[in-house]
Amino acid sequence: MTKTSSSKPKAKKSVQKKVKHPSDIAIDRRREWRFDLPLPVIVEGKVSGEKKYQEKTSLENISSTGAYFCLDADVTVGSKLNLVIEVPSELSPDKKVKLQLGGLAVRLEKPDKKGKKQGVALRFSKKYKFITKGEKEVEQ
Repeated sequence: MTKTSSSKPKAKKSVQKKVKHPSDIAIDRRREWRFDLPLPVIVEGKVSGEKKYQEKTSLENISSTGAYFCLDADVTVGSKLNLVIEVPSELSPDKKVKLQLGGLAVRLEKPDKKGKKQGVALRFSKKYKFITKGEKEVEQ
């Protein structure tokens, strides 16, 4: 009597892939690239639509259409803000240059930075101006 091996094919282990729920997937819906560029900036605007203020802070990121930064001032969505950004000396070695931009606050959120009240997303208006030493900064 000969032994025959009854070889059943081995069952493959099922590998289950964990499928993420759509709400767990971060989708970047921005139209333009954002650059992490921690440049010093002066933010000017009005609090409660009346009182003018000016605050020094730094950009967290910037694109061709907007910027994100944190403030202590209580701005609201729709606030008109003016930014004055100092251009790094490496980009303009011959003279000190500032870039002045205006825009609207389109989003407010809890800041990542400690010591600041709120994060502000600003959408730029079309107007901008380069300011060199001796030129006056103007409100847009």
